[in-house]
Amino acid sequence: MSVALVESFPLLEVFWTMLIFFAFVVWIWILFTVMVDIFRRHDTSGFAKVLWIIFIIVLPYLGVFVYLIAEHKGMTERAIETQKAQQAQLDTYIQSVTPDASPTEQIAKADAMRAAGTITDEEFQQLKQRALAG
Repeated sequence: MSVALVESFPLLEVFWTMLIFFAFVVWIWILFTVMVDIFRRHDTSGFAKVLWIIFIIVLPYLGVFVYLIAEHKGMTERAIETQKAQQAQLDTYIQSVTPDASPTEQIAKADAMRAAGTITDEEFQQLKQRALAG
């Protein structure tokens, strides 16, 4: 049975099938990118978004390619804005979790807390060792 299957499905057909499958996956990826961009837009009305979606559903390939041709510059700008916003959010998070004080400043703060009676000498020594360790 397997010999008959191999003989009826030559290498060229396997290559062609893989090529078609790859093209279909790329088209699905582009379709999702276009759909996300349509819903991400703030410069168009809901009615215009609905028209684009209907156009893409009725004529899928043509609709996606027309949208890419008509809105390629706007898609790029929106993608860049999204990346900048995500980078700013990441930078803010990183700055919030990293200590901004040098070891000297951390030891001075711990010493002030010890002098105020907030922490004990043992806790001060632990904070001092942690600050010096990095």
